[in-house]
Amino acid sequence: MDNALDAPTAVLLQYIDAFNNGDPKAMSALCADPMQILDGMSPHVWRGPTASEDWWRDVLREGEHTGASGYHIVLGEPQHVDVTGDHAYVVVPATMTVNLQGKQVTQTGSIFTVALGKVGTQWRLTAWAWAKGA
Repeated sequence: MDNALDAPTAVLLQYIDAFNNGDPKAMSALCADPMQILDGMSPHVWRGPTASEDWWRDVLREGEHTGASGYHIVLGEPQHVDVTGDHAYVVVPATMTVNLQGKQVTQTGSIFTVALGKVGTQWRLTAWAWAKGA
């Protein structure tokens, strides 16, 4: 893969590492302003400079309600990495494991779709959507 395609994917991997480490501030630092998130969890859409932190707060609240914790995402090989100038679109299969009421549950077949844009010389996430698998 050439460097033009590697750079947006590398930022996406950093975002997932921050997620896996439970670090919403590091997640936000990799996002553009504005940022948008679309997820299956209510309220389903988060926007603005603190979208990742707000979404993470809601993940933890939902986890308290359902007994979920220990979220971890593993990404597969990207299905699409399209870069046009200062804009990129990445679609990647994902697997998420979570501890649900004391049992490890694995969600397979999910799709993580991310839009990125350049902020100065740095790639930053501008939006993402999670399509839940099995």
